[in-house]
Amino acid sequence: MKHVSILVPDGECSITTIEGTYQILLRVNDWLEEAGRPPLFNVQLVGLHRETRMKNGLFCINPDVVIQEVDRTDLILIPSVHGDKAKILEENATMLDWITRQYRAGAAVASMCIGAFVLAGTGLLDGKTCTTHWEFTAEFQRMFPAVRLVEDKIITDENNIYTSGGAYSWLNLIVYLVEKYAGREIAVLCSKGFQIDYQRDSQSPFIIFSGQKEHEDIPVRTAQDYIEKNVHSKITVDELASMLALGRRNLERRFKKATGNSIMEYIQRVKMEAVKKSLETSRLGVNEAMDKVGYSDPKAFREIFKKVTGLSPLQYRNRYNREFV
Repeated sequence: MKHVSILVPDGECSITTIEGTYQILLRVNDWLEEAGRPPLFNVQLVGLHRETRMKNGLFCINPDVVIQEVDRTDLILIPSVHGDKAKILEENATMLDWITRQYRAGAAVASMCIGAFVLAGTGLLDGKTCTTHWEFTAEFQRMFPAVRLVEDKIITDENNIYTSGGAYSWLNLIVYLVEKYAGREIAVLCSKGFQIDYQRDSQSPFIIFSGQKEHEDIPVRTAQDYIEKNVHSKITVDELASMLALGRRNLERRFKKATGNSIMEYIQRVKMEAVKKSLETSRLGVNEAMDKVGYSDPKAFREIFKKVTGLSPLQYRNRYNREFV
């Protein structure tokens, strides 16, 4: 039987991911027994204290055990956390050390949504791929530059470390882990029983691009504002460099350092975000929406749109525009 430790960190965390994961894994045990197989998961809530209060005392979790009582575990599940991430890491330093020791002793570790901040705080993700909620990618990259963040992925799996994308993507991760441990048949049953579409592999259709502006480079911020205000125009790097009285290479280097995007990537993302809004809220055709942001080559436009969103423009409109649902 696999010992599963669902962590209950200090501070604010997602009770949904804790309770939901607990419920799913216990139900998997039931399905296994119904199939004449022994239960697989020994699931425990593991915390720093006997009692953890959240939401100003509105909710209280009483873990089964505290970390000092768990000498050995097989799978550690880190829930989504909320609030000041640096403070959360500081408050849970003892838990981070415990996670590291358990991993080095052979345990698998998985983070759900922005629980990736806790996992990255252990240092175990350094040099590895990771995903998290798209809304927190800039903050994550600032705090953990040694981690290879892939914001479009629903799940990453590397060296017995797993991460999941934003919000309810943790459900996809849990079913993925069920398949790893219990097999495909039980994973499919889990998917059907909990109505989880676990074949998704990208969170790109859900990403809302918001340019990173929490930096002190004024010329770069000026360039960002200009790009966003002139989304319908064809803007070149040379044009921006001339406007800012900077050399092209200097501007490109500074822009990438400040925003995490090249200038052309930023222009494309801003334009694609404008197209997405048009497709979501108007009856404009795809070609009309394309024209509005200065694209004249339908093939190139569709390739960029699919690269950014994971969907064709038509698929995107049909999914998010009520008129076409």
